[in-house]
Amino acid sequence: MNIYVIITLLVIAGPLALSFDKRVAYYRNWKAVFLAMLPVSGIYIIWDILVTARGDWSFNPQYAGEFKILGLPPGEWLFFITVPFACIFIYEVVRYYFRRRIIGAGEKQTPKAVTYTAAAALVLTVVFMFVFISNDYSFLTLLAFAVWIAVTLIWNPWLLRDSYTLWFMLLSQGAFLLVNGILTGLPIVEYNSEAIWNIRIITIPLEDLFYNISFLGLIQNVYVRIKGYGKEFR
Repeated sequence: MNIYVIITLLVIAGPLALSFDKRVAYYRNWKAVFLAMLPVSGIYIIWDILVTARGDWSFNPQYAGEFKILGLPPGEWLFFITVPFACIFIYEVVRYYFRRRIIGAGEKQTPKAVTYTAAAALVLTVVFMFVFISNDYSFLTLLAFAVWIAVTLIWNPWLLRDSYTLWFMLLSQGAFLLVNGILTGLPIVEYNSEAIWNIRIITIPLEDLFYNISFLGLIQNVYVRIKGYGKEFR
């Protein structure tokens, strides 16, 4: 039994079943979701193929199966479809059910305090990238995190002051910790200790947190542009 495939399918089961709820009506957003995930998931899949070949991580055949496409098991390919689908569902649920708060509400321009804070986080991330350049996966996740901050600052700075983004990230990371805890706890995914810091949240490498934030954050950036969200701030 391919446990990895089962887990990735379970990730999408709830959002898929609830897509036809009359209030959120997530099915109406499917096209935008897949258009948003296409470029971002494509880049991350290429990253995955290359670092798997290099040996940053591997997949336990006991749970992921022996069959692979370009070095990745079927469950890993499904991950890049089901996870963003489920997490953008979370974003739409947040948009419908949660009260919105905007830093600097009423101002079209992003407040300088928000911009400077994000810029400082970007600089700090770049510094740490080069401090840990010898840890391959650590370096790449920090690079991806820096790219997410830069893209958001340039393309959709309003996301950084929108409470919907905060809730989206918090709830998505909660779901991520649950799923990734299973993946690393069994383990389905095994990491090369020389490629990471070896600092873990129970069984999850800390780098995975930066990976997931950048992955979902970049998809959110594309998605809100496709949907036309945030026009009042542009």
